[in-house]
Amino acid sequence: MRWSMEHKETWLHQTNPTAKLLLFLPMFVVIVFVHNPNVLMNWAVGFTVLFILFSGYRMKHIFLFLLPFLFIFVSTSSSMILFGKGETTWFRWGLIHITEESFYRGVHLGFRALLFAIFGLMFALTTKPVLLFYSLMQQVKLQPKYAYSFLAAIRLLPIMIEEFQTVHQALKVRRAAKASGFRGKLELVKRYAIPLLSQSIRRAQRIAVAMETKGFTNDRKRTFYYEVKLGKYDVYLFVVICMIVAVGYYMADVFPYVAVKDVR
Repeated sequence: MRWSMEHKETWLHQTNPTAKLLLFLPMFVVIVFVHNPNVLMNWAVGFTVLFILFSGYRMKHIFLFLLPFLFIFVSTSSSMILFGKGETTWFRWGLIHITEESFYRGVHLGFRALLFAIFGLMFALTTKPVLLFYSLMQQVKLQPKYAYSFLAAIRLLPIMIEEFQTVHQALKVRRAAKASGFRGKLELVKRYAIPLLSQSIRRAQRIAVAMETKGFTNDRKRTFYYEVKLGKYDVYLFVVICMIVAVGYYMADVFPYVAVKDVR
């Protein structure tokens, strides 16, 4: 079964995963405390362009990745726009009450959610899990037993999905994949859950024994197959983020999209 899409390696893939994480996490906090919708709009444009140009994926794949988050953008902003509070009424019909204040707050909230999605996608699509945990072990000194445990858990996810499909096919052959009524649904859940849980418990036990045998329970200094270091691409990413943030603030002040600069 194929679990990955073809993509090109760009300089974003070459950045240190820990450095990338430490650069992205403060942005989540900053975005929460920015109340100027013009700034968030500029940041959304800038980081979306960065994501599209240097994620290494084709446009159709990028569109598929962004499609659920565009739906979240519409649903989040529309709920605030249609049912928010404000003094300058634009439209009222039954429970729907659109005001100038609620409109700008809704747009602001939608762009905030979109920025969260862009940063999350950019990190997930340009970071290999193996290199992330190797970087955490080397730069942040995360204990190897925890890092390798997370790696093993990530590797188990595709196996669990394949096992679920196997159980589903077996139940279909026996004509036991469907049920009606509450008790029938509960019995159907048991048919899926018991074999999946038993297999997961056995596999987790084998992994724990293997890790203990390999010496992951002590704190001795270990060597690593992959050496993940800081480099010039981390500086590039830092400079690009600072430029987008600074230009976004400047353009919001000089060429604002809307007159409102604070939606609180």
